[in-house]
Parts: sequence; C-alpha cells; structure tokens
Amino acid sequence: MIKSNQFASLSNGTRLHYASAGEQGKPLILFVHGFPEFWYEWAAQLPEFGKDHFAVAPDLRGFNLSDMPADLSAYKAKHIVDDLRLLAAHLGYEKFVLVAHDWGGAIAWNLAIALPQLVHKLIIINSPHPYLFMQALTGDSSQKSASGYMNWLRAEGAEAALAKDDFVLMDGFFNGMGQPPADWYDKATQAKYHECWSRGLSGGVNYYRASPLHPPTDDNKGPLQLNLKPEDFRVNVPVRVIWGENDKALPASLLNGLDTFIPDLEVVRIPEGTHWIIHEQPDRVNALIRGFVEA
Repeated sequence: MIKSNQFASLSNGTRLHYASAGEQGKPLILFVHGFPEFWYEWAAQLPEFGKDHFAVAPDLRGFNLSDMPADLSAYKAKHIVDDLRLLAAHLGYEKFVLVAHDWGGAIAWNLAIALPQLVHKLIIINSPHPYLFMQALTGDSSQKSASGYMNWLRAEGAEAALAKDDFVLMDGFFNGMGQPPADWYDKATQAKYHECWSRGLSGGVNYYRASPLHPPTDDNKGPLQLNLKPEDFRVNVPVRVIWGENDKALPASLLNGLDTFIPDLEVVRIPEGTHWIIHEQPDRVNALIRGFVEA
C-alpha cells in the first residue's frame, strides 16, 4: 500500500512531500521523478519494492505538493541534490539505492558523482550523463534539434502556454510527439496529472531555466560557455542504465561513450520503449531494477 501526504522539513529550509511503501528501517530505495511528472510516476514501483525495502518517492522541489521557491537560482542542480541528501538523513539513512528518470536522472547523476558514499547502486532510466549531454548539445546537430523544446520551455510565458486549454500541450508530451498511443495515460491517470499541474508549473519549468544544458542560441550560449573536465564526471558507484530507444528527445546515441565515465556499468536497451518506458512496461522495469539491486 502506498502512503502519501507525508512531509519532510529539511534543514536547508525546503519542505518536501513524499509517498512511500514498506517499512521504515528496511533498506532505503529512492525513486526520483522527472518533468512533467511527480511522485506518482512510480506508482507501479513503490508497492513492488515496499515488499523488502523502504521505498520512497518525493515530489522534487517545484513540483506538486513540495515547496515551490520563487527564486530561479533555487533550481540549480546542487540544491536539488542537497534536498535528496537531507531527505535520506531525515528518514534515518546514510546510504540508499537511487532510481531516477528524466530530470530526476539529471539530479541523480550529479548526486552519484559528488556524493558516491551515499549511493549503494544507481539505476538511471532515459536520462543522459551530464558530460555526454553537454557534448551532444554543442556538437550534434540532431541532438540540438531534438532538444529544441528546452529553449521553448525556458522562454517567458511557457507556463501559460502549457496550461492553456486544460493542459492539452502537456497531455501531448505523453500521448503525441510521434510516439505510439499511450494506453497507460487513461482518464484516471490524466486526472491525477492535471491535479498536480494545476498546483503550478513554474517550478518544473524553472529546472530548464536554471540549467546551462540546453541548445545554444545567439542570445544564450548555454553549454558553449562551460569549461568542464571529463575526469570530474566519473561515476564511482555501480550503475544500470535502462533506455527506451524510441525516445524522440533523448536518442540512444547519448549512450555512446558512457562506459568511459563508469567503471561498473550495465546498459539495458529496450528498442520499442519510448521516454515513458516506466509507464509502458512497468513489470519489465521492476524486474530490471530488482535484478540489479539484488545482484
């Protein structure tokens, strides 16, 4: 059974909402959602892993029932990483398994790179390694084109456009964009997402606005301004990457070279899976997570 409406007041001043399944005291497994989702992205995972873990899925800051800071700088990755570190400590844990998708994956990569001592194992689902994504945004014309939506989301007024006509554009993220029909996005699920989105969209959009990782433009060079060293982006924890290869925004080419950053890496490719593979094949995703966690 999933228990929601739980809140953690963290020492950095942020109040996070989270849902959980299982017994506190058992090994912690954190599930971290992306955009435009919320904790409910993991509704098929929490009961499964609550059988033998304390399975916790927070709403990231800016989403749903968690705090939504007005300051754009509050959405820099380092602050979201700090939220997850403090949430684990609030729950009584010094180490955990981390499972993450999309923007949650971006945060999880950063956490595992900066604080490997906190992570038993990392499972990433359709979220590119930050250094490889930076390289693709600056040197791969097809990736620049596929990521063009990021600059649209960064623009002023994106929230109003997303909310217009009862969130029709946001529904299209799941059930459009050249993807197969999203059978999982039924009326009941849609109602839950609309309820979440009606609480505010600026927080989620601010993740894009606060990040330098977006296609460069004449007005904002984005990743072209960065001077990053690849050796600073090694991931020294065991990692399994699950990738739906029919992802229109994040093609499987983003996996090229990943093994140079991660000594202990497994990659599982799902050719027919889209960006929303968690929803499309929840049992398969659960089996892939469990197989890695228990290995």
